[in-house]
Amino acid sequence: MNSEMMEALSTIEREKGISVETMLEALANALVTAYKRMPDAAEEALVEVDVETGEIRVIAQELDEEGNVVREWDDTPSDFGRIAAQHAKQVIFQSIRDAERDMKYEEYAGREGDIVTGIIQQTDQRYTLLDLGRVEALLPQAEQVQTERYEHGSRLKAYIVEVRKTVKGPQIVVSRTHPGLVKRLFEMEVPEIVDGVVELKAVAREPGHRTKIAVASNDSNVDPVGACVGARGSRVRMVVNELRGEKVDIVPYTEDPADFVTKALAPARVREVRIHEDTGTAEVIVPDFQLSLAIGKEGQNARLAARLSGWRVDIKSETQLAEEEAGGAVEYAEGEWVRNEAGELVWQPAGGGEAISAAEAGYAAPADSVPGEATPAGSAPAESPPAEEAPGGAPADSAPAEEAPAGAGPAEVDAAEEGPTEEPAADPVERPEGGDPAVSSTEGEGGD
Repeated sequence: MNSEMMEALSTIEREKGISVETMLEALANALVTAYKRMPDAAEEALVEVDVETGEIRVIAQELDEEGNVVREWDDTPSDFGRIAAQHAKQVIFQSIRDAERDMKYEEYAGREGDIVTGIIQQTDQRYTLLDLGRVEALLPQAEQVQTERYEHGSRLKAYIVEVRKTVKGPQIVVSRTHPGLVKRLFEMEVPEIVDGVVELKAVAREPGHRTKIAVASNDSNVDPVGACVGARGSRVRMVVNELRGEKVDIVPYTEDPADFVTKALAPARVREVRIHEDTGTAEVIVPDFQLSLAIGKEGQNARLAARLSGWRVDIKSETQLAEEEAGGAVEYAEGEWVRNEAGELVWQPAGGGEAISAAEAGYAAPADSVPGEATPAGSAPAESPPAEEAPGGAPADSAPAEEAPAGAGPAEVDAAEEGPTEEPAADPVERPEGGDPAVSSTEGEGGD
């Protein structure tokens, strides 16, 4: 029986890669537990298994108060071979399972950041399982691209984000949305990246839609963008196919922040980039006809450029910049002078919006010409507005006396007794900060 057991252990060692010594050690520990359950068993004992013959002996021990062995003797029970055979089967199976778990874990433990190829086995609302051969990988819903459909039996490349050790074996968590997936795919297709001639500096990705990568060359004779694109786009096409049609923009990396932001906004053409280091903002000026292209669909191009460059991108057209530099004059066609809760004289635009103080509107009313008590917006003031000046500093004679601001009621003062009264003209006024939200502001958006 012992020789047969040793032969079985040798076969397992060859097939499973588990050493005979490991299995014999586990068997010896199990036999010690079995021996101590027998009647008249010694309190201390150890089991010895001869590696050559498979002979099993139980060595009982007597210890002193300090734990030192003072006597040993052979206390192997007569039917211990039967007991050993029963435990050997259990121990071997358990050792095989434990060893296989450890081997699988060690195989993937240091592979975070690598790409694996698996076959889709199961898909539900929570996760998708990939068969990697000896183990299964878990693709959670959060790591899946919403525009992709994972069909049973199809092959799929994924990026390893985590390897967990569990009692049931290693749990490998993979991703299809991680920016590292794009980086690894380019490394597989571009030998210059593996050799270190071309360096991938940054990746910005919106999974399923668009990706921007910045590359630099350590050899002046090698074009980094051309190396990644390949002959007739063969290399980048392989990456796009693996990403299932996701668009990929490749831009050259540069140390100059303004130049890098300009390249990151490609294919839009940029007139000027102003870097504000104190706020971490790159103010980008583009021609009017390039504004929508620079911003991209739902701001996508601007967001990716911001992530790629590391700067907050604020895109403005040439017209918008000119308006800002001219003071941002804005015309309020309708409104009236009223007093706010604090009793201050303000110009209230018709239809709502933030009121403008007299100082902001450029109006300095004499003490004896300030309108009376405040009246609700949209109704006539209790007294006629001052005749000297309308919002924006326009002279009173610039508007006819019979023209009143839209939304105002008929004058309540008798013109025959009080004389002609002139209403504030609807001339342009300086737009204050936080002015009427109905007035369009700089289009575009910065990066995330």
